[in-house]
Amino acid sequence: MPEALAVEYLPIEQLIPYARNARTHSEAQIAQLSGSLREFGWTNPVLVDGDCNIIAGHGRVLAARQLGQTVIPVISLAHLTEAQRRAYVLADNKLAEQAGWDKDLLSLELADLSTQGFDLTVIGFKPEEIEEALVGRNFGPGSEDEQGKLDAKKQCTCPNCGHEFTP
Repeated sequence: MPEALAVEYLPIEQLIPYARNARTHSEAQIAQLSGSLREFGWTNPVLVDGDCNIIAGHGRVLAARQLGQTVIPVISLAHLTEAQRRAYVLADNKLAEQAGWDKDLLSLELADLSTQGFDLTVIGFKPEEIEEALVGRNFGPGSEDEQGKLDAKKQCTCPNCGHEFTP
């Protein structure tokens, strides 16, 4: 049976960023992470190896420093081999990118949170993404001007020779 994971609290100064961490964090993203830490607190501890090298959570550590935090929660993954640790640094970031969104459910959640007065700027979505989700997508029939005329002739250009023609 695998060893149980335990949350510990360590001084932030003990944590060592992974020098070959390929993931970058913009100032805007660090500000978003800081806002999330202020709003929700620590919900996802930083993952470290047995020597306090950061495996996952580099951005959260930067945000915590920005907020002046001196002690943060960590989970030690000392059982990982060096190759596993290095691979997980990449996997932790890449695997999350593979997920998608159910746009209808996202729209419902954002609308409900907005109705309750929740500040949607702290959850990581860009303002235009929030606006798009809240306004919704309209797949209903549009006006004739929006749809165009089905029988309208359209000028085409051959991508190989550049010849223009009307089919």
